[in-house]
Amino acid sequence: MNKPNRGFSHYFTEQPKSKPHYGIISTYLRDKRFKFMTASGVFSKNRVDLGTRLLIENMVLPKQGNVLDLGCGYGAVGIAAASFNSSLNVFLIDVNIRAIRLARKSAEINNVENVTVKRGCLYEAVEEVAFDCILSNPPVSAGMKTVRAIISEAPAHMNRKASLQMVVRSKIAGKRFCYFFEEAFSNISVLARGSGYRVLMSEKR
Repeated sequence: MNKPNRGFSHYFTEQPKSKPHYGIISTYLRDKRFKFMTASGVFSKNRVDLGTRLLIENMVLPKQGNVLDLGCGYGAVGIAAASFNSSLNVFLIDVNIRAIRLARKSAEINNVENVTVKRGCLYEAVEEVAFDCILSNPPVSAGMKTVRAIISEAPAHMNRKASLQMVVRSKIAGKRFCYFFEEAFSNISVLARGSGYRVLMSEKR
């Protein structure tokens, strides 16, 4: 498994070095109001970024089963998924300790109980779980090896007919992402486009 580069100081790191400055984001997603606790040292601390919003607004969720928000940050994608369907078991995973604390607090704020928040690199914290849907706004700053690992290792953690849905910035290695999806799944579709982003989806067949 590809481990993150421990040398860089960014949001994809185990322990951010910056002093935490906390805040609350209040927003609507699919016409439902959410509040998320944020802080410095996590991705997009001032608002739900456009890529994450595109993924949330267009993600296709199973009726039941296990869902994974990989690289969850403060938890917007996973908490929204859990809120939209209380029959799901939603797992939120991030390597960033501060992000994990924020995701747990955000789940509390939004009264979402069908979530499990764990810290870990890639899939290591959920090795024993088979997922019906994996969602990700990938940590591109961690490098293409890490992003490729998210995609290439996904099928081993998915049930048959499960989907991987990932938002990517169209101008940043968009073709490479499509290649990684094709390589891992032999199928790919574009679920949504907007604001310079695409949501890619592949199914395990």
